[in-house]
Amino acid sequence: MIIYCYSMLDESLRNNLSEALQPHHTVHFRTETSSEEENLAAFRTADYILGNPPVGWFSEPTDKLQFWQLDSAGFDQYASVNIKESVKTANMGDWFARPCAESIVGGVLALYRGIDTLTLLKQKSEWIGSKLRGELKILYKQNVIILGAGTIGLSVNTILKGFGCTTHLMARTSPEADLHSQEELFVELPFADLVINTLPGTAQHFVDQTFFSKMKERSVYASVGRGSTTDEDALIDVLQSGYLDGAVLDVTEVEPLPENSPLWKMENVILTQHTGGGHSNEHIGKVDLFLNNIFAIENGGNIVNEVNLRRGY
Repeated sequence: MIIYCYSMLDESLRNNLSEALQPHHTVHFRTETSSEEENLAAFRTADYILGNPPVGWFSEPTDKLQFWQLDSAGFDQYASVNIKESVKTANMGDWFARPCAESIVGGVLALYRGIDTLTLLKQKSEWIGSKLRGELKILYKQNVIILGAGTIGLSVNTILKGFGCTTHLMARTSPEADLHSQEELFVELPFADLVINTLPGTAQHFVDQTFFSKMKERSVYASVGRGSTTDEDALIDVLQSGYLDGAVLDVTEVEPLPENSPLWKMENVILTQHTGGGHSNEHIGKVDLFLNNIFAIENGGNIVNEVNLRRGY
């Protein structure tokens, strides 16, 4: 079998993957020195793939492909790619859920407690401590709405419960949620101190101008869902008006965020640059799951975290 690893792995992990699969598999890796032509050629001959190749690479049929291990939880960008229905596909499941949850809650804490402001002041050796104290918020016992009840949303909920927050989860069909429609959501929005978005890309512009108009004045918006779920122009407008106290964004509609975006200059916005799922063992988990799923396929077992690209779950 020919395996193509699009995920960028360090030398140690490349060696581990090769050793585990030899001698019955040939493994090709994308590296910092491999060319586009080399990568595309390896991709087109692969039986198994690890990683998230460019969507355009699927413009030609991938006849040999049998198994595709995504290295992300989300995969809405691949909904219309040209692969056979028989190709088994898996995502990373809940592997990124806890780090994403910690990152977005950490960002909210940084905004509430002025950590971002204080970090910038440190660079200028400027002391304004007493003036800042009166502007700080606490997360304790806040009323929070979490958009989405998937693995990230549930992890966010667990963390917030530790802060004594009252939480509401919004998801149309999840039994974990207590809000199941936009109508129910809009009833609660005016009472929420904080809204955290964990929605998948299928919820295009779910958070729009109407949504922001329903939010409580001086509340905060945070997003670790797909960037496409937030109408960014509407968010910028509501932030510039002063209606919201601020925003914490791990994701944006366009990434990298364009240099001319007003979000860069807003003092009440924290940007974590889509690092939410990152952690020191991030790639180890990708390799382990990939190997386990390969062994399952080749021994007649079931793969873990199987998904349907066209259905979006």
